[in-house]
Amino acid sequence: MRARLVRGLTELIAGYDGLVLDLWGTLHDGVRPYPGAVEALTRLLKRGTALAALSNAPRRAEEVAANMRALGLPDASAARVMSSGEEAYQALARRDDPWYRRLGRRGYHLGPERDHGMLDNPGFTVAARLDQADFVLCTGLDRPEETVADYRPLLVEAASRGLPMVCANPDFEVIRGDRRELCAGVLARVYEQELGGEVRWHGKPHASVFASALALMPGVDPRRVLVVGDSLRTDIAGAAGAGLASAFLTGGIALEALGGDWGAMPEESALAPMFSASGVTPDWVLPAFLWDAPR
Repeated sequence: MRARLVRGLTELIAGYDGLVLDLWGTLHDGVRPYPGAVEALTRLLKRGTALAALSNAPRRAEEVAANMRALGLPDASAARVMSSGEEAYQALARRDDPWYRRLGRRGYHLGPERDHGMLDNPGFTVAARLDQADFVLCTGLDRPEETVADYRPLLVEAASRGLPMVCANPDFEVIRGDRRELCAGVLARVYEQELGGEVRWHGKPHASVFASALALMPGVDPRRVLVVGDSLRTDIAGAAGAGLASAFLTGGIALEALGGDWGAMPEESALAPMFSASGVTPDWVLPAFLWDAPR
């Protein structure tokens, strides 16, 4: 399959009744909406396109929706939201999965204070120390300047105690403004691959969270749903695994690798090795979440 390069949503939208939208790196950079994103959302809503936001954020869906509004995105675009944090929260609360039924009830939180909404959960109590915990809930790093090395002693201790880890954000990194920050996924990867720890992952690219997003758009044929995102590893690979069409935006996490010119059409010769390395090819490629080509 060969990806089709287009300059705006107008060139592809006729084939779709619903969009599953990544947030960070697609609609905003963590600080402000990308140029053209609000206009594109407004036009899609006016057209009657069903929209569902699907974010690898280690927070409840209602918090993600509130942040969308605070950033200036249209209220209606925040009406249907699913997050990796919401999926992890519900799994811990419901305990209707065999893995979670076996999991203990005392969780050590590895993450910043801003993720405290994940801790008000009927499914577990918060352990103050690792030696009091049955598992680790990983939502991220405390401060943007920190690295994996800062957390290695804690991860080594948790692994030595045989504590399972629940990862509420499988992303490795994100762009906040003009700065890259590490995410919970990079800690979970070290825990699982280097230290032999057991990790339960939530969010994209795992199929269950795409099913939850589709459930927010009842009546929309999945064959006419397009997943839009800037990560080949999570958004595009996840869409492929869920049997959904996808559009890759080059103005997010891949921008630096593609030359750093936001809004510019990428060269196919630059995209080919990226698709080969990731093992997945999107249906469409756009420079950014734009309704039409920049004027």
